[in-house]
Amino acid sequence: MSDFKYPTREKLKKENEITLLFAKGKWRSCGNLRIIILKHHPDLQTENVKLGVSVSKRYFKKAVHRNRIKRLLRECYRLNKELFKECFGDKTIAMLFWVSNELPEKFQDVEKEFVKLCQSQKKL
Repeated sequence: MSDFKYPTREKLKKENEITLLFAKGKWRSCGNLRIIILKHHPDLQTENVKLGVSVSKRYFKKAVHRNRIKRLLRECYRLNKELFKECFGDKTIAMLFWVSNELPEKFQDVEKEFVKLCQSQKKL
């Protein structure tokens, strides 16, 4: 049985990790999702995957809409954690971005984009 939790140790919060991610990370895009990934870096002191989520204020002026999309993205990660680890690795830090000005209608739309992003990474 899979572990469907999203504990604090998997949340990307430390400023130095975020700075390192933006300085050395690789960008990937698929549809409305963009991800920046950093795996197996010598400065990286993590035992497991760390994931952060961000939605631009430029696309969504209302915090209600930004928070909804962030909840959907975190839920996608939580439910598809095994696929994410399989595609990106166990000792990875990453940040997900929603890069469209259209609000997703259903969770399934966001999940489909997330799975497609993971599978496109698998082919590389």
